[in-house]
Amino acid sequence: MAEAVAQAPAPRQPVSTLPAPRPSWELRPVTPDARAIPDTTYIVRPGDTLRAVADRTGSGSEAIARANGLSAPFVIRTGQRLTIPGGRYHLVRSGESGIAIARAYGIEWSRIVEANGLTEPFVLRAGQRIVIPDTAVASASGAPMTSAAERAAAFKLDVDDILTGGEPALASNQAPARPSATPRRVLPPTAVVAAPTRLSSGFAWPVDGRVVKRFGAGSSGERNDGIKIAVPIGTPIKATADGVVAYVGDGIAALGGLVIVKHGDGWTSVYGHASKLMVQRGQSVKRGQTLALSGQTGFADRPELHFELRRGRAPVDPLSRLPSR
Repeated sequence: MAEAVAQAPAPRQPVSTLPAPRPSWELRPVTPDARAIPDTTYIVRPGDTLRAVADRTGSGSEAIARANGLSAPFVIRTGQRLTIPGGRYHLVRSGESGIAIARAYGIEWSRIVEANGLTEPFVLRAGQRIVIPDTAVASASGAPMTSAAERAAAFKLDVDDILTGGEPALASNQAPARPSATPRRVLPPTAVVAAPTRLSSGFAWPVDGRVVKRFGAGSSGERNDGIKIAVPIGTPIKATADGVVAYVGDGIAALGGLVIVKHGDGWTSVYGHASKLMVQRGQSVKRGQTLALSGQTGFADRPELHFELRRGRAPVDPLSRLPSR
């Protein structure tokens, strides 16, 4: 009887992309120089603004507003006693993204989002101070991580990070960039992409294929934030609705070739396991327009498309929004 020969795993399919610069979080590193300040109080002086109080105390203006129940337009009066919340505050510089900040401190960006109460459209501004929660991250040996390389290696990128921390911080005199109509016009990584404000239509199927994995928890307990649709390699992947491309690349290992599109009203679509990416970040796309070609990249079990719909930060079952068939 012939001996069984162990088969080596098939090599991962490469991802083809259009020429474009690397994401802002790779091109604009962050120095983790957060300043720790104690809890204190501050008596408002004549001429003070909330931003001036933040600059004087080293705290963040948003954090001071939350601690004192202030709402827009954040008017303060002379002699008012303000609670200044302590913590570690990072001063955001122009072009820094949330992802780069999180990587620099070796902490999940979602924790920074929660600690600072950040909301749509999740765009930081230069001069803003954000709270960096305490970290207790250790290396494989158990020792605290001290080098920038160790902290960066500990950071694991996910879709939520790209949606909430992928845009670079706006300078004081900078406006979001207008979407481009063609992949030949490549926006610089320092440009903040203006997302649509309104969803202009319902959602269409991105490919015609068989759903092989559904939304939610699987039999082994793992959670799928979308659906998997089996399709032959090279199948055109179509935009589910009009929108603007927020990300193109392969920075999330499990998803391989990846396109993320923002549609307005907080809706986002995600297309993973692609073999060829055919759009650029900041490009305006129409429903039914080809974004990529399907593949078996990342951790795909077969030639398939990973497809997600999200409303805000929450994944939504695509089958509840797609036309029945």
